[in-house]
Amino acid sequence: MGTVVSIELADDLPPSELADLVSATCAWLHEVEARFSTYREDSEVCRFRRGELKLADCSADLRLVLDRCADLWRDTDGYFDAHAGGPLDPSGYVKGWSVEVASQRLAAAGSQRHYIGAGGDIRMRGAGPGGRPWRVGVRHPWEADKLSWVLELTDGAVATSGTYERGAHVFNPRTGQAASGLRSVTVVGPDLAVADAYATAALAMGEAGLGWLAKRVADGYESAVVTDDGRAFTSPGLPVAA
Repeated sequence: MGTVVSIELADDLPPSELADLVSATCAWLHEVEARFSTYREDSEVCRFRRGELKLADCSADLRLVLDRCADLWRDTDGYFDAHAGGPLDPSGYVKGWSVEVASQRLAAAGSQRHYIGAGGDIRMRGAGPGGRPWRVGVRHPWEADKLSWVLELTDGAVATSGTYERGAHVFNPRTGQAASGLRSVTVVGPDLAVADAYATAALAMGEAGLGWLAKRVADGYESAVVTDDGRAFTSPGLPVAA
């Protein structure tokens, strides 16, 4: 998926069992890469968008992802759009979804305390090392060695979308132009796939995304935003470390 994934398990389990859990998680993420990569000609998503596969013949995972992308397109008034760049590209949903599923699989396999991070998308479950909450730093969008916020969670997800690392990679589907107005959007909530999509959609909206994000608080999604001109905004329930 073009990024580095880090996995930390804080469970009191034998080292061999912890190693097996990490290996199984990596295998799942490689499976997702093989199925959803838009850079691999033999991936399922590339075969589908070339018309070599009919929807009925696609895997259950691909059909699920397409359904979720359609739901999010409606929920975000079209700003989360898997077709924004032209051909189908569900990557904006897949990364967060794959990590969310990885966390669910770890929990089902016996890991109740873990952290998975993938390029700005992070899922935490249970307490961290020493029984303390997990701490997540949100990078300053101009100064890479500084943090804008430090968040503290036990169970939840953190997703950040911004223009400061990858440049203009998110587009406003209404104008077809690169997103502008917001430099960094962080969303915190119970589901990483949704948090990631919300962060991407708000970035695409520009400053109108501030009001849209405020309405997501009722659904359990808090946010922290830095605008292109350096202003910072946070929702009231953002879990900032003391």
